[in-house]
Amino acid sequence: MATVSAETVKKLRDRTGLGMMDCKKALEEAGGDLAKAEEILRKQGLKAAELRASRGTKEGRIGHYIHLNSKIGVLVELACETDFVARNAEFEKLLKDLCMQVAAQRPLYVAPENIPADVMARERDIQAAQVQGKPANIVDKIVEGKLKDFYKQVCLLEQPFIKDPSVTIREMVSALNAKLGENIVVRRFARLEVGEEA
Repeated sequence: MATVSAETVKKLRDRTGLGMMDCKKALEEAGGDLAKAEEILRKQGLKAAELRASRGTKEGRIGHYIHLNSKIGVLVELACETDFVARNAEFEKLLKDLCMQVAAQRPLYVAPENIPADVMARERDIQAAQVQGKPANIVDKIVEGKLKDFYKQVCLLEQPFIKDPSVTIREMVSALNAKLGENIVVRRFARLEVGEEA
């Protein structure tokens, strides 16, 4: 285990918002490398989020965003376990970022599991048709890869964050989940644009 300076720990804490001891442990494990330590903390956050996923989310907030020209409007419901967390400044910041993400990137679904079966079947058929003539096992791998790209286009949680494409929306939600110690869930959203067909 490498020894790390308090200054490096503070830098990682400023970047992630997590506790000093968590940052110190991650830096020691990463041999003092900030980027690796941040990745370690992200993975830990994802594991912690998975453990909390079964806990109920009866509280939360609905955020809104109206674009400057008043032609795009967004509503997002971000749920959590307690009203205390729903009133937290970081929770509200995430909610605002989610609204802007939906306005800019036009996702259709929250997550891949929300995509209707008929839409998934049609997309799978389209992707398979594009790689006809290859062995079946290779076609399946190519189709799975193309479906991941499809998810990034249509699923909010799979999209790279517009302000920092190195992180996905799912990772942002998981990081706040880990930091605040509660199950935080993007429940639903709606995006309206003037002139768009219903």
